[in-house]
Amino acid sequence: MIFIGMGLHSEADISLKGLKKAKEADAVFAELYTSLMPGLSKEKLREATGKGIHLVTRRDLEEEEGRKILDASKKGKAVLLVPGDPLIATTHVDLRIRAEKQGVKTSIIHGASIVSAAIGLSGLQNYKFGRSVTIPFIDVGVVSETPYNVIAENKNRGLHTLCFLDIKADEKRYMTANQGLKTLLELENRKHQNVVVSDSLAVGIARAGSENPVVKADFAHGLLEFDFGQPPHSLIFPGKLHFMEAEALVTLAKAPVTVKAMVT
Repeated sequence: MIFIGMGLHSEADISLKGLKKAKEADAVFAELYTSLMPGLSKEKLREATGKGIHLVTRRDLEEEEGRKILDASKKGKAVLLVPGDPLIATTHVDLRIRAEKQGVKTSIIHGASIVSAAIGLSGLQNYKFGRSVTIPFIDVGVVSETPYNVIAENKNRGLHTLCFLDIKADEKRYMTANQGLKTLLELENRKHQNVVVSDSLAVGIARAGSENPVVKADFAHGLLEFDFGQPPHSLIFPGKLHFMEAEALVTLAKAPVTVKAMVT
């Protein structure tokens, strides 16, 4: 079984190596629920691979433990096409472990990841990031405090935080940077720990990997009103800034010039 990363935006982002392996496969599966690829054309993907693409759902991979793919892998060459990099989502790690335990040899063909893309676009230094976290939708009144706590932990260590934003592909719901900020500000109103307030610096990133990504750094009250356009979006909360990082935020992410005074 080969896990193939498709990259961030469209079917054109898959590597030549990944495309070659997909063409050689006896069965090609694809999951599209862990991330949104806004420019993806399923028809063009079929044409590029020359194969029928079997779409798998969260239920196929999690509740049914990937049986369809595992069965195909035991009969011939099977590949699983995954948005971004194949092993960023823990569900794919679980499937790989399951395959190896059943005697199915696995390999990985990596693709561009939102982790490296968002950090690169922001201009912040990758080795200064702490633990990343996902901001979930607020459903039936349940609010997870985990994102708030992770940002707090990283800030205490002077580290930046990359926040993934919730996706519910089956409902076509994709959290925006504005919604993510609003959720964190609501948590601040409950916890009062001065972690994410109206004058907290943040960076919003939209459509990384496309020809027109949007990168905007500002204080939270400004970002709440900013139009990032279509998803997918992500957020970064900077910790301590190096002078070059501050310069990058102002030059590349159109942050207020006053950010340069925040260097420590």
